[in-house]
Amino acid sequence: RNMSSAGPEGRKKMRECEGLIDSLVYYIQGAIADHEPNDKATENCVCILHNLSYQLEIELPESYAQSIYVQRRNISNNDKTPGCFGTRSRKVKEKQQDTPLPEEKSNPKGVESLWHSTLIRIYLSLIAKSTRNYTQEASLGALQNLTAGTGPMPLAVARTVVQRANGLPSIRAMLHVSHPAVKKTAVSLLRNLSRNTSLQNDIAREVLPDLVAVLPECVPGSEVASETTASICYTLFNLTQGSSHNARLLLSTHGLPKVIAISINDSNMFSKASRAASVLLYSLWLHTDLHSAYKK
Repeated sequence: RNMSSAGPEGRKKMRECEGLIDSLVYYIQGAIADHEPNDKATENCVCILHNLSYQLEIELPESYAQSIYVQRRNISNNDKTPGCFGTRSRKVKEKQQDTPLPEEKSNPKGVESLWHSTLIRIYLSLIAKSTRNYTQEASLGALQNLTAGTGPMPLAVARTVVQRANGLPSIRAMLHVSHPAVKKTAVSLLRNLSRNTSLQNDIAREVLPDLVAVLPECVPGSEVASETTASICYTLFNLTQGSSHNARLLLSTHGLPKVIAISINDSNMFSKASRAASVLLYSLWLHTDLHSAYKK
């Protein structure tokens, strides 16, 4: 666990170590099957996988990425799609929903397991079943790492979390825990997920009222709480920017007074939370059809 946080070279060596990732996944699967998600060894395994998933998309060599993450479906002659998650395409960024996702290997090995749906479901299971805060935070953090990029791999993981594995209820529950680091990581994960336009309506329907509920009435005092508040505002910005319906949902859940209070009730004009709330307010005002409702 200590070595996995030693930096890029350490992560690279550990990812390349034959059998290591497979063994960690195998142990966690056994712990869940034996209804023992709270033991210390499981926590250590998840924290290692969390660290090994950090900057995964960036750090994998291009040639290696191509060999293990190729798109197997037939591609038309007017090829617009990337073949691996190392490729960057302007058209793909403009239309995320048109990005073809790679077919998963039925028996992943080594680094392939880090973004496979099997491990994603394991993380979601631990989030729901474990009562150890470090295990919950590491599971959320691993998903946050995997959804942080802009390529097809993060998009595939996000779709698995939201649509295939029905992970939003488990993540939503973490918004209401008392442990500040767990709450902060859960919000950061939702912020990543909310960047995907094809998932925004699902996310808004499932968790927008909860995001509003955990917003403080004014700028919070602690640095962690202030960062969490800022992340919530940016998540709400993503969810409402292109949708009047979602903006109206924020309004109906009494979020507007909170956002206004956070934006103005601040002793430090450079506060992250205050700035994020101001950005959200500006975006909400662009929905001209809601101006009368806002004024009321």
